[in-house]
Amino acid sequence: MASTTSLFIGLSGLNANARNIDVIGNNIANVNTNGFKSGRLNFANALSRTVSEGSTPGTSTGGSNPIQFGQGVTVAGTQRNMNGGSLNGTGDGRDLAIEGNGFFIVERGDDQLYTRVGAFRTDRDDFLTSINGNYVKGYSVDENFQIQTGQLGRINIPVGSLTIAEATTSVNMAGNLDASGTVATTGSTHTLLGTTGTGFQVVAGATVPPTSPNVLESTSLLTEIENPLSPGSGTPLMTAGQTIRIDGVEKGTQILGAAGFLVEAASTVQDFMDFMSATLGLRTDVGLNADGQQPGVSVDPATGTFTVVGNSGDTNNLTITGEDIRIFNADGTLDSQPFLVNQTAESSGESVKTAFTVYDSLGTPLRVDLSLVLESKDNAGTTWRYYAESPDDTAGGPAIGTGQFQFDNFGKLVSPQSATVVLDRDGTGAATPLSFEIKFNSDGDRVTALTDTESTLLSTLQDGVPIGTLNNYTVGGDGKITGTFTNGLLRPLGQLAIATFTVPEGLVEIDQNLFRVGPNSGPAVITEPQQLGTGRVVSGVLETSNVDLGQEFIQLILASTGYSASARVIRTSDELIQQLLVLGR
Repeated sequence: MASTTSLFIGLSGLNANARNIDVIGNNIANVNTNGFKSGRLNFANALSRTVSEGSTPGTSTGGSNPIQFGQGVTVAGTQRNMNGGSLNGTGDGRDLAIEGNGFFIVERGDDQLYTRVGAFRTDRDDFLTSINGNYVKGYSVDENFQIQTGQLGRINIPVGSLTIAEATTSVNMAGNLDASGTVATTGSTHTLLGTTGTGFQVVAGATVPPTSPNVLESTSLLTEIENPLSPGSGTPLMTAGQTIRIDGVEKGTQILGAAGFLVEAASTVQDFMDFMSATLGLRTDVGLNADGQQPGVSVDPATGTFTVVGNSGDTNNLTITGEDIRIFNADGTLDSQPFLVNQTAESSGESVKTAFTVYDSLGTPLRVDLSLVLESKDNAGTTWRYYAESPDDTAGGPAIGTGQFQFDNFGKLVSPQSATVVLDRDGTGAATPLSFEIKFNSDGDRVTALTDTESTLLSTLQDGVPIGTLNNYTVGGDGKITGTFTNGLLRPLGQLAIATFTVPEGLVEIDQNLFRVGPNSGPAVITEPQQLGTGRVVSGVLETSNVDLGQEFIQLILASTGYSASARVIRTSDELIQQLLVLGR
């Protein structure tokens, strides 16, 4: 007799194979979906109808097996293939993929979701987002560009708006100092006279008279110096409110910057000499030159003659003319050129000079001149003195540093290995002072002192930079986002965070290639890329779908065959029922 049970068994086959075709169709539809994970439908037989559970063997009979009739098929569940798809190059470094088991973390509203698709871009507020606007989460940086791994948050990459400058902290030098050169002995010497053969003196009845027989002393007031062109007239050379301006003095081959000294009622000769010494960059703290002369500016009390003695070494030679020292009125008009300048000696001695640029905290370029002068030779080697100067020092005068370096018999630097230079930036808005280290033996760059035809010296590297704007970024295998600035700086901007799960197949798939935590996935373990099996981040690629199209077509044929066969069961059952009904007519 025909059975209606077979109709329902065939129906279960239709339903199960239809669901299988749904799954296969979904896989095929997403064959070009980046990061898609294919699914598989598993069948299970329905509960059987048991007529007999069978029997055990007896003394006179053998045992029998169960008698059961199947009730059809049911869907046991789906399984997702979480294997990674192949990585397809896109040519855009902003596209990312994970070579491993991890997931990118994104934020949608109040939900934290996970994806394998790294088609990330920045929005108008410079936040890194997925293609559908979800915020990418990771670790940000502090004001010193240090990655803060303790707090997960949105990643901001302000391309085109973030600017940065960095102060110089170190400068590397390289070159060779000619150890066979002439030891420095003399400094340039200039006398400043009022007229030919005569110096300066104070006016009769001066409030600060010199001690007889002196005519001018360091304590004398500038406003009480008599005009040498009108001796005995009591006419002062200068008055309060005027400015003594020094401009055009040459030092070596470098023209020194201009500077002015405002004459006040209480200004003394010593004040002027201190100003002049600072303006010319004279180092009065290095002791006597080898010829016994003391560098600096002095006045002979008996004659009123000013003497300017420079530091030794060719690069320290001063060239001063009467036109370089002038007096200007308060309204800016020229009053006079009061000094008759004669040069009686030139600086001598082996030396070399170089110039380089450093930067303060605002990125302002600052010029630094560095000279090295051969001071002595002995059986232990050679001794050289450095002179560091900068026209951008705001403390008054270009001199910013000096010191000695010792070289052994083989021309190698013994001590010290570097010199610290301090450049004042008071009143500029930058951090002050700017302190940086000049390294003479560092990172493969070194200064030696060997016999040569001439001394050479140059700056090979300095770590400060002027202002630059963020114009690009890259992502490394460890997920660190590195920004490239127009001034050549590279700075961390953040780091991607990666999540892993105990059972990634337990994640619940939602729309837009996103997953959320499922009951069986376990909680997300969030860490940095390349940690705890997360895998590394690859830039310039996207992960493709892991659908095997050939396998899916085979499964589609099998599912279609199963569906057709189940339909044949229903048809056969229907024919049998129809025959049974014919018998009853």
